[in-house]
Amino acid sequence: MPPLLDNKDPSAASVFVAPALLREARRQKGIAGKDVPSVCILDPDGDMVRRLRASGQAKLAPEWPCYHTELYRFTLAGTSIGIIGCAVGAPFAVLVAEELFACGCQLLISVTSAGQITPAGKPPYFVVIDRALRDEGTSYHYAAPSDYSEADPHLVARAAEALKPAGVTVLTGASWTTDAPFRETQAAIAAARTKGILAVEMEAAALYAFARAAGRKVLCLAHVTNTMAVAEQDFEKGEADGTIDALRVLELLVPLESGRAP
Repeated sequence: MPPLLDNKDPSAASVFVAPALLREARRQKGIAGKDVPSVCILDPDGDMVRRLRASGQAKLAPEWPCYHTELYRFTLAGTSIGIIGCAVGAPFAVLVAEELFACGCQLLISVTSAGQITPAGKPPYFVVIDRALRDEGTSYHYAAPSDYSEADPHLVARAAEALKPAGVTVLTGASWTTDAPFRETQAAIAAARTKGILAVEMEAAALYAFARAAGRKVLCLAHVTNTMAVAEQDFEKGEADGTIDALRVLELLVPLESGRAP
C-alpha cells in the first residue's frame, strides 16, 4: 500500500481543525468574528476577481482571517457574494473550503478552467461536474478509496435546471481531477475518454469528498477552455477572459443556496 493510502481513517476526528486555526488568526490580526457571505465562489484562475476589482464591483472583506488568501465581496443576483481567487489545486481548494464553511458559508461554487477530454463542442463551454475521477491525494483523507467523488445529485439536478436559460452551452458530466497537469499523457487521456469523462481539472474530486464527509453544499463547474494547448490559439476563454459568461452562469446558481432555484 502506498503511503498515500496508509494510516487513513476518514471517520476519525482531526486534531488540527479549521475553527482553531481561524481563532488564532483572528487573535493575531485583531479581527472580529464576523461571518462571510452565505454564498462563496472559488475562482482558481483569478479572472473574475481581477475583473470585479478593476471595475470597482468587488471590495476586500477585512473580516476574512485566512493566512493564505483574500476574500472579496460583490453583489450578484441581489445577494452579497464572497469570492476568492487563485486557490488552485485540490489541497489549496479544500483548505479554503474548510475555512469558508467554518466562517458561515452555506454554498460554495467552484468555477475552474478545464481541458477538454471528450469533445463535446468547441470551447469554451461549461460542465456541471456530477462526479470526479480521484487522481489526486486530498480526497483520500476525507473518503475511503473509490474511483470517483460524487456530487450531491439533487444539487446537480437543480443546477442543471437553473442553467437552462444561461445562453451559453452547459453540459452535465464527469471530470478527471489531477494533481499533475503537465503529466496528462496520451495514455491517461485515452483512458479518461473510455470512461466518458468530459474535462480535466484540479479541484473537484477533493471538494466533493470534503462536501460529503462534512455534510456541506458544494458545486463544481468546469469551464472548458482548452485542448491542453496541443494546437496554437488555445485557451481562448471568451469575452473578458470568460468572466462575462462565468458571472452569467453564477447569477443563475446563487438562488440554490436558499432553495429558490428549480
